[in-house]
Amino acid sequence: MSPYNRLQHANILHHWQLSDAELSEIIQENPSLRGMLFGYVSEYKVRKTWFERKEFTEVKKYDDHDRSKKGDLSVMYKGVEIKVEVKGLQTNSVKQTRDDEWEGNFSCDASDRRKVTLPNGRELSTTCLLVGEFDLLAVSLFPFGDRWRFAFALNSDLPRSAYNKYHETEERPYLLKSNMKISWPLSPPYHHSPFPLLDRITGEK
Repeated sequence: MSPYNRLQHANILHHWQLSDAELSEIIQENPSLRGMLFGYVSEYKVRKTWFERKEFTEVKKYDDHDRSKKGDLSVMYKGVEIKVEVKGLQTNSVKQTRDDEWEGNFSCDASDRRKVTLPNGRELSTTCLLVGEFDLLAVSLFPFGDRWRFAFALNSDLPRSAYNKYHETEERPYLLKSNMKISWPLSPPYHHSPFPLLDRITGEK
């Protein structure tokens, strides 16, 4: 068996000869690794919690290196493909305001700058995600009390960029705001369950 196949079938800690404590130490010593790993954990958790149900006929994860496909997950719901973008809170922005009441920020942008073409034909280089580039946003709210909760919103309901580098009428209406606020309990455009939003998407496609 090749090294790759052995890794695929092995317990990763056993294969790397690491203890739980050693892996925890490595993660704590490398904040960038912790953030990256937590992002993948959030994708896994939202998939297991919400999208591996009988209502979905297919769930797949896009290749992270394929820039032509935005959305961390793709799900088939009522015969319609829906792209889900998963984001997480910026830990240093999280504040508890009252008992189980929280507020914080999350980044809603691309991992790097790329050239995009807007519906009006304008081209620009940006890290902003586009209106319509994915269908459904899922925000991991784990830092709100260390509980696996998610907030869902339609791409079309998210705030647009107000950055003065972009043209007010020719560019900003097509670009999503790169840093967004969210609070718990949720308020519009965020929802506890994706299903009402999924039904809206399938009704419009």
